[in-house]
Amino acid sequence: MSSFAATVNATEYPPHLKHKVIFETFDKLSPGEAMLLINDHDPVPLRYQFESSNPGRFDWSYIQQGPAVYQVRIGKI
Repeated sequence: MSSFAATVNATEYPPHLKHKVIFETFDKLSPGEAMLLINDHDPVPLRYQFESSNPGRFDWSYIQQGPAVYQVRIGKI
């Protein structure tokens, strides 16, 4: 999938807002839509949060895995 309903560049937000913005953006997606997350480190802790709060409701695939930039497609099922 090459088009995204939304893009969040987490590097543009202060640490205390990053996850809030990401989850708010995900919540606005319709089923079948996806967002692009751009980050400066591997967002593994965020994936664990998604698994906890949205079990079975998302898919996660890396587009770029570092070392300086990580891009993740997060889709709403």
